[in-house]
Amino acid sequence: MTKFDYKLKYPMRELDPLYPTCPIRNIINRMSDKWSLLILSTLQRNGVMRYKELNAAIPDISQKMLSGTLKRLEADKLIHRKMYGEIPPRVEYTLTQTGKELMPAVNMMVDWALAHFEEITQ
Repeated sequence: MTKFDYKLKYPMRELDPLYPTCPIRNIINRMSDKWSLLILSTLQRNGVMRYKELNAAIPDISQKMLSGTLKRLEADKLIHRKMYGEIPPRVEYTLTQTGKELMPAVNMMVDWALAHFEEITQ
C-alpha cells in the first residue's frame, strides 16, 4: 500500500506520532505497559490457560494488574475469554487470530531483547 493509498483508506489517520489517531502511536501505547507482551507470550507458549495458571506463570504480577491487563487485551481483541457456566466458575484465555498474527512481531522483539539485554542494561 502506497502512502497515497493509505491516506485514501484512512483519511483521518496520519503516520505521524504527534497526531492523536496515528495507528503506530495507538498500538505502541497499548503494548507498552509492563505486562501485555508477557501475557501474550505466555499464552502463545501454553495455549489455553486459566486465570490461576496465568497468575502462577507470571509470579510477580498482582491479581489486580493481571485482571486489568486481561480485560484490556480482550477489549483490543488480542485474547479471547471463555467463561463456563460451572460452579466454581471456570474462565479460560487464548490468543485470538489477531493476537496470533501479532506474535511474530512480539517474538522478534523478545529475540532482540535477549540478544541485547547485557548491552542495554550495563
